[in-house]
Amino acid sequence: MLSLDSCFLKNKTAFITGANRGIGKQIVELFVRNGIASMYVCARKETDEFKVFLDNIHNEYDVDIHPLYFDLSDENQIKSVLKKLVTDKIEIDILVNNAGIAHGGLLQMTSIDAIRNVFEINFFAQVLIIQYISKLMMRKKTGTIINLSSVAGIDAYPGYSAYGCSKAALIYLTKTLAKELIPYNIRVNAIAPGLTDTDMANQMEEKAKEIMISDSSMKRLACPNEVASVALFLASEMSSFVNGQVIRVDGGM
Repeated sequence: MLSLDSCFLKNKTAFITGANRGIGKQIVELFVRNGIASMYVCARKETDEFKVFLDNIHNEYDVDIHPLYFDLSDENQIKSVLKKLVTDKIEIDILVNNAGIAHGGLLQMTSIDAIRNVFEINFFAQVLIIQYISKLMMRKKTGTIINLSSVAGIDAYPGYSAYGCSKAALIYLTKTLAKELIPYNIRVNAIAPGLTDTDMANQMEEKAKEIMISDSSMKRLACPNEVASVALFLASEMSSFVNGQVIRVDGGM
């Protein structure tokens, strides 16, 4: 892990979705340890555990923390939160679209409504967030956007039609936006983790989980902090010439 005393993100403000657990929570911690000035951290709902986590970070690192709560399946909730940021002319330097849901099931066994729900949360919500946050970045002509995709959006796995297609769509969006937004000095990249040791992995069928672990050269799950470290790299000036890329964090598949 990078030094706790590093200042790669000094004077920066980040907007992070899915910040209450797993990879998102690790990104919050790593950004704080690397000098972030303030953060807008998003979750679906407030919990005592998340509140204590944020209070501890604020007290230890003296970072401005702004919790935001909305359901990614509810367009109106998302718009309500983001419109206020735009109206208040909040400056956002880093956007991390981390939140999402897992879904497994053969296509013939999956309803169209279920597929729509996966896309609503894993793709359309991300598009909406980018539309609003990128406007804030375009005003100051700088920023970096990081989308959390998946190896399932690149490689085919039986039973992952809905999930894999939603993540593949996010990858295409990343590459397109990288070209559209670079005139405003906004870089857009994606991270494609392999199976990671989070609650999402624990929801998988055990056989499918074993297959994905077996496919990895390192024969193990990724740790959330290993994915978070790549997010730190993409958020900082260490990656100043990296744009439109999809970085796999999969242990070598």
